[in-house]
Amino acid sequence: MRTLKNYLFRFNPRNVPSRNFSSSSSPFSRTDELSVEEDVERKIGWLLKSIFVGTAGFVGYQFFPYMGDNMLRQSVSLLHVKDPFFKRSGASRLARYAVDDGRRMKIVEIGGAKELLIMLEAAKDDRTRKAALKALAAVSQSDEAVGALHLAGAISVINSIPDSSEEAEIEKFKGSLLKRFQDLKYESSS
Repeated sequence: MRTLKNYLFRFNPRNVPSRNFSSSSSPFSRTDELSVEEDVERKIGWLLKSIFVGTAGFVGYQFFPYMGDNMLRQSVSLLHVKDPFFKRSGASRLARYAVDDGRRMKIVEIGGAKELLIMLEAAKDDRTRKAALKALAAVSQSDEAVGALHLAGAISVINSIPDSSEEAEIEKFKGSLLKRFQDLKYESSS
């Protein structure tokens, strides 16, 4: 019975060390204060970082759509320049921009698809043709954009491109564009 009593009532309040919460010079209170201060500084630091990231995200969200639209217009205007390098740069930028149907239709609305066809028709070297075909292939992933390309006379322009023995990608892009028109039941006699 005595062992049961000792087991159940082991807790002896006389053996519990007292905790002094005053500002005494005990070693425990000073380290506790330092750890609390460090914890508060760390939490405030994360709060400030979070505010900064949130503000930067908000500002970026407000300004980048305009930059995207301006970049798109600048890319289309590069297609008007006589230098083939700038034309290829504009076509490459349009190809990278055309990642979803909304952006593809934005290119069509601004007149980029028609300008790409003019660039393709006037191209004198294979590298420029390849850049124009690559951008047209990217834009043609949207059914609505294919319809706009068809109305602009894309099939006849693509068929009039001379075959290239040096650039196999030209034939690949040309074939994929014509197949895309055929899949959507557009006539090749346009």
